[in-house]
Amino acid sequence: MRDPLQTGFNDRMKAAAEAKKAMLARFKPKPTVTDPNFVDRETRKARELEEIRARREAEKEEARKAAEAKRQAEMEARAEAAETELEAKRRERKERKAAAKAEARLKREMKRAH
Repeated sequence: MRDPLQTGFNDRMKAAAEAKKAMLARFKPKPTVTDPNFVDRETRKARELEEIRARREAEKEEARKAAEAKRQAEMEARAEAAETELEAKRRERKERKAAAKAEARLKREMKRAH
């Protein structure tokens, strides 16, 4: 059979070598293109951990402030109760003194009337 393209042995060997190179080139690793916004797992975990710590710290601070406010309110309530009790004692003492004074005045008037 006659070769219509009239390629010689060297041409066929050259074509075979190029085909083999092309086939080997498919198996070579291709250069990777990394995402510019890529964040590796370690960095992402560290960021999440930092966010969790910040949130917990804020919650602790909020709880501390609430406890402080509650303690302050209890102290004010105790002080107010003590003030009310003291005021009641003073009022009672004044009423007692006023009653004693009125009784003494009544006794003096009774003595003067006799």
